[in-house]
Amino acid sequence: MGEVVEQLFIFVGLLVCLVYLVKCVRFSKCVFLHFWKVLPRSFLKSMGQWAVITGAGDGIGKAYSFEACIMIDANPSCVKQTRQECTIGSSVKIIQADFTKDDIYEHIKEKLKGLEIGILVNNVGMLPSFLPSQFLNTPGDIQSLIHCNITSVVKMTQLVLKHMESRRKGLILNISSGAALFPWPLYSMYSASKAFVCTFSKALQAEYKAKGIIIQVR
Repeated sequence: MGEVVEQLFIFVGLLVCLVYLVKCVRFSKCVFLHFWKVLPRSFLKSMGQWAVITGAGDGIGKAYSFEACIMIDANPSCVKQTRQECTIGSSVKIIQADFTKDDIYEHIKEKLKGLEIGILVNNVGMLPSFLPSQFLNTPGDIQSLIHCNITSVVKMTQLVLKHMESRRKGLILNISSGAALFPWPLYSMYSASKAFVCTFSKALQAEYKAKGIIIQVR
C-alpha cells in the first residue's frame, strides 16, 4: 500500500512539474519575443559583427537567428539544419563542442580568435533526467550537468567579456529558467544550477554596467 501511495505521489508531482515547465516555456517565449522587438536591429548590429549562440541546434537557441552568428552545439547535423533555415545571405559559422565536457574551451577560443563578438547567448543547458527523482537517485552524470549548466556560462562569458570590455560595448544574455525562482525538490541540481545563472548574471551586470556592457538573464 505504501509503495502505491508513493508512486501516486510521484506521478502527481510529475504532472505538476510538467504543468509549470510548460508555463515557464510559454512565459520565456513571450519575454524573448518582447526583448528582441524592443531592441532595434540597428542596436543589435552596433554591439559587434558576430553573435555567439550556445546550444544552437534546436529549441530556444535555434530561435535566435542573427545575420552573422556563430552556432556552437554538440550535434553538427542539428546545427546544419538550423543554418539552412537562417536568412539567405547570412554569415553563419558552426563550432562543434560538447558542453558536458570541460576540455572544449581552448578549441572554442581558437575558433573565435580574431572575430568581433558583440553578442553572446548562453543558452545551452540540460536536465539530469526528465523524470523527477531524489538527489541520490538521480540517473546520469551529475558532473555533466554542472559542466553544461554552470561551467559553460562562466567559461563562455570569460572568453568574450574581455574583448567586450576593451571595446566598451557588448550584450550577454544568459538563459535561466522559472525553476531558478525557488528550490525544486526532485529537480534539485537543475533548479540550483539555474539559480546560479541568475545570481552570476546580476552580479556581473553590476560590475560591468559602467563599462557599456549589458548582461541580462532570462
